[in-house]
This record gives sequence, structure tokens and C-alpha cells, in this order.
Amino acid sequence: MLKTGKFAALAIVAALAIQPAWAEEKSAAMVNGVSIPQARIDLRVKAATAQGQADSPELRKAIREDMINIEVMTQEAVKLGLNKNDEVVQQMELAKQSVLVGAFVQDYAKNHPVSEDQLQQEYDKLKTKLGSKEFNARHILVATEEEAKAIIAQLGKKGKFEKLAEKSMDAGSAQRGGSLGWAVPGNFVAPFANALLNLQKGQYTKEPVESQFGWHVIKLDDVRDLKVPPFEELKPQLQQRLQQQSIQKAITDLKAKAKIE
Repeated sequence: MLKTGKFAALAIVAALAIQPAWAEEKSAAMVNGVSIPQARIDLRVKAATAQGQADSPELRKAIREDMINIEVMTQEAVKLGLNKNDEVVQQMELAKQSVLVGAFVQDYAKNHPVSEDQLQQEYDKLKTKLGSKEFNARHILVATEEEAKAIIAQLGKKGKFEKLAEKSMDAGSAQRGGSLGWAVPGNFVAPFANALLNLQKGQYTKEPVESQFGWHVIKLDDVRDLKVPPFEELKPQLQQRLQQQSIQKAITDLKAKAKIE
């Protein structure tokens, strides 16, 4: 049974994409006497080009028109007093906080870069965790030890593992004859991984294997050498992971120093 990871840093990853505000200089348009700064247009253009759009006169014109529409609607919303609505006030405060969080995250990442040595150490740790082999395994997951023993007994009487796997509580693998595909032991919970490592190609567990998910009967179909991608290929992902960890630690430290009541 595969482990599931929690990615609590999604908000941090999103914040990394936020660009800092630029100082307002010349005006791109005037709406009822209110200036739309050119810097604001440029910021929108920068965001668009970062997503793959080409910087062109057409793009800039479209963004300018969009900003004019936004300014017109903003002015009307203020005339209607919507800026004093309690819920709107809270939404504006949240938007302000989101921008400040993005600025903090970007500033922290800039001033606390991940070193080449840290990246290499993380890569070496990953290689150690993955090991040198990967395994093509099947399993049948049932609720009780007695059910698992009964399946093992049927296998001993020439029962087909793939057919018996239809009884598995793991619906995804049950449809594939219990197949979990190629994976490294580290992707499995410890009892499952330990049992798998003790099997030879073609063997199945003669005793049920218990995990937090239930009782497993495991069969090893094949083993092959694991080809870990080279350092340079994994470097961007490693850098992002370490940067997220660093920012998360900074947040934890800030909370520890804060007076929270």
C-alpha cells in the first residue's frame, strides 16, 4: 500500500510566483481624473509573459483596456458604498495580506538561497532512500488475518493470484490483478516493504502481512536495477523542495516568537 504525502506548502509555492510591486511613475490612462500607473500595466504584462504570452502592442492594449474596466467598476463600487461593506472590507484585507505574504516569501527566498552543497546532499539522500532496485509487485488486501490465510491456502492449491486479487479491498490494484506496478520499497509502508524485500522473484508471502490498511498477501513479479535521474535533471525539483522547507521553518520560527492568544 503506497504512502500518501501531505503537501502543506502549496500556498508557499503559489506565493513564490508573486512579483513585487513597482514604484508608480508615469500614467497609462486617466479615468475620471484617477491615474492608472504605467507600472501597473507593466506588472500585468510581466505576469502574462511569465505564463508564455508574447509581449506585444496587442497584449499591452488588451491589458490597458482591462485595467480601465477595473478602474471604472472600482469607482462605481466606491460610489455605491461597497467598500464599506463588512465582508468586502475583510476580503480587501485578505488580499492585502496575500500580497505582503508573497513579498515576504520572495524576499526570504532571495536572501536565503539554497546552496549547491545543500542540493547535492539532498540528491545523495534521495539516492540512498530510493536504493538500487525497484520492484514489480502485486498484493491482495483484506480486512482480517483469517481472510488473508485463506487466500494463501488457495494459492498453495494452484490458485491464480490475479483472480484472487479481485477480492482485494484496494480497488485500484484489484482491477489489475493486484498489480502495483514498478516502485521502490520506500514508497510502501514499512511492514509491506520489509516483506517485499524478503521475497524472491515469483514468490508470494506465506504468512499474512499486517499494516494500518489491513492484511496483505504480497507477490513479487520482478526486480530490476533502478535508474535514478542525474543530479542536473532533478536539481530544479530539489531546489524547490529545499526552498519550501526553508520558508516553512521561517514561518514556524516566526510563530514561535509571536504572542498568540
